[in-house]
Amino acid sequence: MRFLTSGESHGPALTAILEGVPAGLSLTAEKIDLQLKRRQKGYGRGGRMKIEQDRVRILSGVRGGVTLGSPIALLVENKDWANWEEFMSPEPGAKLEERKVTRPRPGHADLSGALKYRHQDIRNVLERASARETAMRVAVGAVVREILPALGVQIHGHVLNIGGVGYAPAGKDAGFWARVEASEVFCGDPRAGARMISAIDEAKLKGESLGGVVEILVEGLPPGLGSYVQWDRKLDGRLAQALLSIQAIKGVEFGLGFQAGSLPGSQVHDEIAYAPGRGYYRLTNRAGGIEGGMTNGEPVVIRAVMKPIPTLYSPLASVDMAGKESIRASVERSDICAVPAAAVVAEAAAAWEISNAFLEKFPADHMEDLVAELRNYREYVKTR
Repeated sequence: MRFLTSGESHGPALTAILEGVPAGLSLTAEKIDLQLKRRQKGYGRGGRMKIEQDRVRILSGVRGGVTLGSPIALLVENKDWANWEEFMSPEPGAKLEERKVTRPRPGHADLSGALKYRHQDIRNVLERASARETAMRVAVGAVVREILPALGVQIHGHVLNIGGVGYAPAGKDAGFWARVEASEVFCGDPRAGARMISAIDEAKLKGESLGGVVEILVEGLPPGLGSYVQWDRKLDGRLAQALLSIQAIKGVEFGLGFQAGSLPGSQVHDEIAYAPGRGYYRLTNRAGGIEGGMTNGEPVVIRAVMKPIPTLYSPLASVDMAGKESIRASVERSDICAVPAAAVVAEAAAAWEISNAFLEKFPADHMEDLVAELRNYREYVKTR
């Protein structure tokens, strides 16, 4: 499968075209809208979320609530376009100077993007570099995550840390994911969540922003998705790239991650066992479900760190590109903390790569073929 997105933060809409999604998949706009709504939640979000009520329009590739196998086109309108049309119009005569930005923000694409594309107005950069683009990536992920339940796969995301305030879940009981969804910060521990909210409130008073750490868990995967034969077919590499492409994500780890560098091998590697009717399995999951670029049958556990958002209401020092004088960086309307939203976007990114890995191993033009091929493979690995 493949997809492309387009659109600016304050343009008319965000769009995407997906190709390679199998026919026969049940898909409605309502299912995509559910994920878009999750992305807009989260304590610490800014004023933009009060304007946008994201809804998708499916323009092609679906008929009667079922995919056709042809390209799927999606559109999400920007409600704020009504306030920006005369400044962002693609037609000659747009009032370009009235919303011109020449003060780059440290930590943003502003300066490098303006130099790369020879823009005199940083708005030409920030409009596309904006995390608003992730709304469409969530919509794309929402399409393919509908594939996963039919394959016996579940994907969840939650927040482990915001601004240094975090916790380490001892386990995930039956109500854990319900607590995550009910939490304003997507945290499964109400007490830790309350501390995170307090940290966000304190940061807001100081004109600061906060980052954090999210965790993605994918369960029900068979061994052998991905491959060891080439660098660009290794599933952990592809998942890492997908998550690192999310705005403000600065690091990704699997299982023990960076902790593995401080431990001896006996405390890092997962011993192998075998049981009739189950097949091979690991006694632990320190690898995070991936070995040698392939799933090993255990849950895939991914963590990603998000840096604080570059827009600060107490802006940092910068240089005006117009006059070269030292100034304070520009301030665009922004969030104080978007870590909970990052968890939803990371779910979508992981869902895309996992779904793609299934279709590479079990090429199928229709969902029934995909499900049947996977069923046969699961039986094979149980008896191998």
